[in-house]
Amino acid sequence: MFGSRSKEEKSPTDKVPLDLSKQPRDPEAPKGRPTPKRSEAQTQRRRASSAPADRKEATKRQREARRADLARQREAMASGDERYLPARDKGPVRRFVRDFVDSRFCIAEFFLPLAVVILVLSMVRVGSLQNIALLLWLGVIVLIIVDSIGLAFRMKRQLNERFPNESKRGAVAYGLMRTLQMRRLRLPKPQVKRGERP
Repeated sequence: MFGSRSKEEKSPTDKVPLDLSKQPRDPEAPKGRPTPKRSEAQTQRRRASSAPADRKEATKRQREARRADLARQREAMASGDERYLPARDKGPVRRFVRDFVDSRFCIAEFFLPLAVVILVLSMVRVGSLQNIALLLWLGVIVLIIVDSIGLAFRMKRQLNERFPNESKRGAVAYGLMRTLQMRRLRLPKPQVKRGERP
């Protein structure tokens, strides 16, 4: 009898831990920390996976990669290779604008040399030369404005004809900024000769 009682007493105590472990956790019970947002959790996972073992080595690799990218961009600027050009110079619209500007003679490309000449004339302490410099300055500015307005209208018309369904945002301003650079200093380098149709 005593043996059967001891067995009966042991069995309920054996079952208690099992029953407790099978009980579901109360959803209201605190877990000690707030649940992170999905974006935060993903960022933490990315940081953990991409953390370099050696920081110096990682910095060195990044520097070398940046140097290689810049070298490719310089080559692309010289050759006009679309693959490695910066984002502002990529695409058929921007290429057409560059060719359109490079195939024409623009007064604005002589702005810097003329500005230097006018500045030297204005520094000379002769009244007549200073007056000539002022008139030259005004004349150059008026000519550049008139030439740029005409170029902008022609460029816009050509862009609308050739690329009716593509985004042309900022293309005219991009072309006008290119006219202010001297032809041999332009980057990407001109791919067409003057007078050649783009």
